[in-house]
Amino acid sequence: MATGFKLTRKGITANLEPGERDLLRKLFSDVQALLEPDTAADADPLAAMVGIDPSAAVPDDSALLRLLPAGTTGNDDDALEFRRFTERSLRESKQSALRAAALQLEAAPLRLDTEQAQLFARALNDVRLVLADRLGLEDGEDAERLHDITDPSKAEDLDGYLALVYNFVTWLQETLMQALLDSLR
Repeated sequence: MATGFKLTRKGITANLEPGERDLLRKLFSDVQALLEPDTAADADPLAAMVGIDPSAAVPDDSALLRLLPAGTTGNDDDALEFRRFTERSLRESKQSALRAAALQLEAAPLRLDTEQAQLFARALNDVRLVLADRLGLEDGEDAERLHDITDPSKAEDLDGYLALVYNFVTWLQETLMQALLDSLR
């Protein structure tokens, strides 16, 4: 069973079982695939270089919308314009963090420097956003309901298993954030 992240003399360290590593790799890969743009980068080299995406649109998938929210509210045209200028680079940045986190899982025990820990935290956060969406997590009451699901033998359906995964990822992220905070002292 995972021990969670702790600040040590060698960096921010965690011990994860092989099955836990495999689960995280799969989650990182799934979210990375979800973030894959529907269209190729613009053929215009300048537009591609600066990340402008003239075909950007509001995502239909609610989980993707959580990962790529509107940059402004109150004016749909402004929000879409903002999305055209920022979405592709945001997708790439998130995918990069997910890839980096997946690569870090190859080491046992898992040892991260501060920069690697921040990327790992970003990847865990994106996984949590997708899981929360799939579970219909909207408010504190929903979170409490999910938080109480901790016994794998009592998971009777897909939502029960997703809740267990959500709780594991949440716990892992909490330990990582605490270790990052400890590194600031």
